[in-house]
Amino acid sequence: MTRRDAVLDAAIEVLADGGMRRLTHRAVDERAALPAGATSNVCRTRGALVSGVLGRIAERELALWGAVVTGAAERGGVDSFADALATLVDRLAREHPALTRARQAVVADPEAMAAARDAHAGALARIRARLVAELRTLGLPAAEADHSLVLALLDGLLLARVTAPDEGPDVRRAIASLLTGLRAGPPSAGA
Repeated sequence: MTRRDAVLDAAIEVLADGGMRRLTHRAVDERAALPAGATSNVCRTRGALVSGVLGRIAERELALWGAVVTGAAERGGVDSFADALATLVDRLAREHPALTRARQAVVADPEAMAAARDAHAGALARIRARLVAELRTLGLPAAEADHSLVLALLDGLLLARVTAPDEGPDVRRAIASLLTGLRAGPPSAGA
């Protein structure tokens, strides 16, 4: 792990535990057990730190996506892809809840989002590209447009799992229902 990764992973933990108000270079140095000033050497400004955090969250989520989701649509259609996405949500919630809590802390803060707008857009673009490719493999007629519905559902399910792990909807069923509906296309005008 590089020093940059260690700093950004520590910043994710700080955000997850204390939100944007707690995110300082000093708090990250302490969390990473690094000498004072180490975080500032990696990310000079708070905006750079927040941008780095969003990029690192996307990097870690995409690594898990690659291990769990990539190719699932091709291997087994909607059922396989729904299973893979449900596994992704479950693993992110159980093994990496700090990623979701940190992302929520950033997106809920208008000032932080303004500073990290480009990083956020870049992270979304990488996730979107992978999702759209899988949705095309499933044969969704509007994969480019429908990816946002799938992302919204995944974000909601993930947040529900992180905040109330023993409650909430059946993740796999919710995903499969949405994918099946999207695959069928919009209802006809006379329906």
